[in-house]
Amino acid sequence: MPDGWRTGPAWRETDGRAGRRRPAWSALGVAAAIGVLVVAVKPSLLPGDPLGSAGAEAAAASPLPAETAAPTDAPEKTDAQTPTLDRPFAGSPALRWADGEAGIVPPAAKAVGSVSQERVGKALELTKKLLVGANLDPATLRGDRPKAALSLLDPKQPELLDHLDAGLRSPGEKNDPVTLFTRFDPDEIRVVGDVVKTRGHMTVKKGKHAGVAVHADYTFVYPVARADGSLEVTRTIVRRVLDVELADPTQYQVTAGRLLLLQYDQEIANSTCEVYDGFLHPEFATGEPTGPAQTGPTVDPYDRSKGIRENASASCGTVSRV
Repeated sequence: MPDGWRTGPAWRETDGRAGRRRPAWSALGVAAAIGVLVVAVKPSLLPGDPLGSAGAEAAAASPLPAETAAPTDAPEKTDAQTPTLDRPFAGSPALRWADGEAGIVPPAAKAVGSVSQERVGKALELTKKLLVGANLDPATLRGDRPKAALSLLDPKQPELLDHLDAGLRSPGEKNDPVTLFTRFDPDEIRVVGDVVKTRGHMTVKKGKHAGVAVHADYTFVYPVARADGSLEVTRTIVRRVLDVELADPTQYQVTAGRLLLLQYDQEIANSTCEVYDGFLHPEFATGEPTGPAQTGPTVDPYDRSKGIRENASASCGTVSRV
């Protein structure tokens, strides 16, 4: 029999690196944002229509078609606008992105080698559910245990599940749950409204464990405000890249209908760097700078044309826009 026959695949079997890196970039410098602060707090101080005509805005916000592959360029620059409670995506390319689950559009299921169309469809369905449970479920966003997402992972990957459980119980630098789950401290942060903007795509190929492998690459944009009732709104942008497989339980010791999570990676923009308490900590224009000095590169968090590791840096950098 070939190596690995009837044994479950190891968590890091693919290439030995899985989800331990957490590159993050803070928001633009405070000085650049202070000039528009008064608009965020009291827009009525500006005469006329400070946000442009409704018709122009509607045209600019026309939805984009679903992404089917990595784009070739970053989104075009948009007019600088301050997000508000009523318009949390103002001035963001994400204004044209789909809302929540609607932005997760799997490709049409087709047979892959000996793997049937039905099983490919099931793998895509489970991958979407994992992305939703980890990044869009309201319970996950408010810091609860991400039960829906965890229920999709194969319990026969005990090393992975123990790692995730340890991070949820007692987060730290080596096991921070935000490497896989988007979580905010409800005592500190509230998500504004009920819409998270989503854009990305999936691809499929034959898996290494007699199943179908799915590669998912999605960016989520979260409008947030302080939990103390402040009117100031900012955005945290999280890009997730996952590699999962729906393996064949007749050939490997896996659980039918559960996903093997083989690798995951992330880029987190506008969250304080080097804080490992299990939550994301958005930075606001009016707040005092926190975390380490921003010595890394300046990155456009909306640019999905580059691979996630092309922006990798050991230093905390800045984002060109939020």
